[in-house]
Amino acid sequence: MQPLETEADAYTPIHHPCVDWQKHCVALEMQLLRFRLQAGKIRELLAEKMQELEQRVTESDQRAESAEKRVHVMEEKLKSANMLQPSESENSLYRRYQELTNQVQEKDAVIKRLEVQLEKQEYLKSLSCVCLQKATQISSVPLHDDDSGSEDDSGSLASLRTSTLGPDRKGSTPGSPRAVKRGVSMSSISSESDYAIPPDAYSLDSDYSEPEHKVQRTSSYSCESLREPEMLEKSGYLLKMGSQVKAWKRRWFILRNGEILYYKSPSDVIRKPQGQMELNSSCRIIRGEGAQTFQLITEKKTFYLTADSPNILEEWIRVLQNILKVQASSPVPMETTAAKPTMRGWLTKVKHGHSKLMWCSLVSKVFYYYRNQDDKLPLGQLRMREAVVEEVDRSCDSDEDYEASGRGFLSSHCTLVVHPREQSPTYLLIGTKQEKDTWLYHLAVAAGSSASFKVGTEYEQLVGNLLDVEGDPDSALWRSESLCFCKDGLRSPLTTLPSEALQTEALKLFKSCQLFINVLVESPSIDYHTSLAQNALQVCLTHSELQNEMYCQLIKQTNRRTPHNYSLTQCWQLLSVCVALFLPQQHFLWYLRQYLQRHADPNEVGKYAVYCQRSVERTLQNGEREAKPSRMEILSILLRNPYHHSLPFSIPVHFMNNTYQVVGFDGSTTVDEFLSTLTQRVGMRKPHLSGFALFTDDPSGKDLEHCLQPSVKICDVISKWEQALKELHPGKYEGTRIVRLTYKSRLCFRAQAKGEMDRERLLLAYQVNDEVHQGHFPVNKELALEVAALMAQVGSALVRRGPKTQQILIQALERFYPKRYKQDCNMDQFRDLSECLATKWSVLRGCSASECVRIYLTVARKWPLFGAKLFSAKVRGDASRLNNLYRVPERVFYCKGPAIVYLCSMFPHLLVMYSYQSVITFGGCRDDLMVVVSQTKEQGGGKKSVEKLVFAMAKPKVKIPSLSIWYDHHLPHAALIRLLIVACGMSHSSSMAVRSC
Repeated sequence: MQPLETEADAYTPIHHPCVDWQKHCVALEMQLLRFRLQAGKIRELLAEKMQELEQRVTESDQRAESAEKRVHVMEEKLKSANMLQPSESENSLYRRYQELTNQVQEKDAVIKRLEVQLEKQEYLKSLSCVCLQKATQISSVPLHDDDSGSEDDSGSLASLRTSTLGPDRKGSTPGSPRAVKRGVSMSSISSESDYAIPPDAYSLDSDYSEPEHKVQRTSSYSCESLREPEMLEKSGYLLKMGSQVKAWKRRWFILRNGEILYYKSPSDVIRKPQGQMELNSSCRIIRGEGAQTFQLITEKKTFYLTADSPNILEEWIRVLQNILKVQASSPVPMETTAAKPTMRGWLTKVKHGHSKLMWCSLVSKVFYYYRNQDDKLPLGQLRMREAVVEEVDRSCDSDEDYEASGRGFLSSHCTLVVHPREQSPTYLLIGTKQEKDTWLYHLAVAAGSSASFKVGTEYEQLVGNLLDVEGDPDSALWRSESLCFCKDGLRSPLTTLPSEALQTEALKLFKSCQLFINVLVESPSIDYHTSLAQNALQVCLTHSELQNEMYCQLIKQTNRRTPHNYSLTQCWQLLSVCVALFLPQQHFLWYLRQYLQRHADPNEVGKYAVYCQRSVERTLQNGEREAKPSRMEILSILLRNPYHHSLPFSIPVHFMNNTYQVVGFDGSTTVDEFLSTLTQRVGMRKPHLSGFALFTDDPSGKDLEHCLQPSVKICDVISKWEQALKELHPGKYEGTRIVRLTYKSRLCFRAQAKGEMDRERLLLAYQVNDEVHQGHFPVNKELALEVAALMAQVGSALVRRGPKTQQILIQALERFYPKRYKQDCNMDQFRDLSECLATKWSVLRGCSASECVRIYLTVARKWPLFGAKLFSAKVRGDASRLNNLYRVPERVFYCKGPAIVYLCSMFPHLLVMYSYQSVITFGGCRDDLMVVVSQTKEQGGGKKSVEKLVFAMAKPKVKIPSLSIWYDHHLPHAALIRLLIVACGMSHSSSMAVRSC
């Protein structure tokens, strides 16, 4: 036997005898013959298995068809009432139907299992084709070893199977995923130039699979197991033990979004639920003594539940356990976290060779994936801390391989592999290179490997290097050319962006910032800078991907720039506006904090840096803004030095007695914090104790008011009000009209009178007087003069004392006397009214303002509907009861306190009264308001009747979409709906679910 020619020998002048090629050809032919014989045996074996499997599949189909026929027959029997036995109950029929359904599901599971086995056999069949291809490759390549074809056939085939299905993966390289379903060529496993298969896709045994935090499988079957997908939602009947009366009650339960709601029947789901069960990781499930009973133990209460059958019980327990498993595996519940996603979008997730398009979101250091974009609970998660993130090289892939897979993948798709600790790798298919670069950068940063794994732009890499040295002040990285100011413009974005369109927007953003910085701010042209700042920051709010870019550009423009320059100051001013709106993500936030700390000096630039530091902490505390900065906010930053005040902005708040109080706030102040400052200054209780609330006027100029919610930010309110005004009156009132804030009582409860303060009584008296003046309070002419004299005395005691001249009397009548009594008065009658008022006023001489207010409120509170919110309305539809009661075309609808809804025609007669407990549902019905109530019949033996009440109300002619985001009352019936929600104690979501008919 001749020795093999080595690489070293190839360069020596010594020549060996020629190899006997004839013997090689004979050996190759013998090897090819053996392969063909082996392939023939495999084909025969596969044919037998295929025949057997096809026969079993046919039998299963026949059994399934017979089961379906039986189900159909049973359904026909249920439809025909005369075929039912009188003693047969609804529960027994339902159980029988469930049993038949379970049988059908079992048959379907058997069919799926057989299909999986058939696909495995097809995979083995593909190996026979691989053998022929391998033999052809061997025969076409000359061998330098005489013993290359002398191995045993069985050993060759065994080694082939070991390389394909064996657990040893050391020689395999991570590559693009392929499904095990379709035939996989052996050359793709052995050749480095072909499409690489994920290492975890080789295994057909559950022994080689690793656990993953997931809720539902991403394909019809998995390499790990053949079980059904795990469900997170369910509905059905259960028996519930009453909390007060220990009796079983049948209720319809709905499990959705991590909570359980239960109703009397499925038709009641549009109404308020009878109860609610909050599920979290602390909940427990304990099986009861009976075969169909279990306990659901929550933080507040223990619920005893019984299913109709053991199978239904197992289904409920399985779904509940899936929910609790997801709750326990999630470090932070996605519904309550305030963290903003760093990156999100649609990606194709591949695991164990199976792919699924999913909505993915990277929050902090956890990668979540969902079935849909609107889902609250994720299907699973990947912990990115210390995970390995790599890009898969697919330069040698061809489109034919992807077309054969039938999944729509192309070789243009980019692939990332994420390998968390103690989990198997997951592959992500991404459509474009820009998206791939962005996901790769953010995933690498979340995994903590961005420094060692060079990803991102040069600017991002330098920031990562600064993070590695913990922001050392003496580090030369701070003086890097890429991080410092440069007169040349940007040619490419400083951060990684997922699309070319965003990259173009980043360059436009830089030009806008340059115009803002390099043009000197002057009072006559201040609107130019206002418009530039608003447009640039609105782009960042619309495209959150540009927020990191905005901060990087501003920091670069201020870093090591020439001091004592107006451009440097204006750049810091723009940064001061920006930090109150949103903050950068990941280590850019750390970089911003370090940069501000480096520049916090006593000079002007340092004062702006200190102001930005305070704004950063406030934004982290209260969250980011929803709207671009208002004109008032930008002017305060540009024309006033914001660093001189802890609260750089201020606005007057008006009261019902024509006084006002100026209150300061910053860019992150919420309505709740704003009112806390206001009540401390004016000496009033908190809003939840006094019943007062903050209102704004309407930009349209109509007689409308909008109640502000406590969590809304004051700057967002002002910005959206200005935007609405600009849409209604372009260029007309810009810069001359501002929002008007009013603090007054919203709802009057009896408990609020306890501990009432003098200031609250005074403002409440003026507010009741406004209702009297508008004619919404039942007073006759004599009583109207009495209360007018009281209010006139309050006003004179607060302002000045002196003789009651005719002019003062006329002013008092105009302000405190009801309009409807003055409409038809002539000059003589009006003079008589003045004299009567002067007489009654003189009786009150010497009374203090607080004493007059006490008398006034004592009289007003005697009316049963004191403090009610009144709405003019007409009855629509066939509400016969109300139509018989009403004798006038105009009616008034009242909403009072926590107890009663009233309907009145003319003061002071009460026609109809409904308890809030009888309100089933309510909401908008086209342009009207519909209220559905349940009343007990007088002679019906305790039976209740349901009545629908539809009311037509006046609505403003101008509709402003911009206001619907934050205004509480857009239409009159919307205001009443909101009051009903508060008074009934219902949640906004439960009531608004039925707002359209």
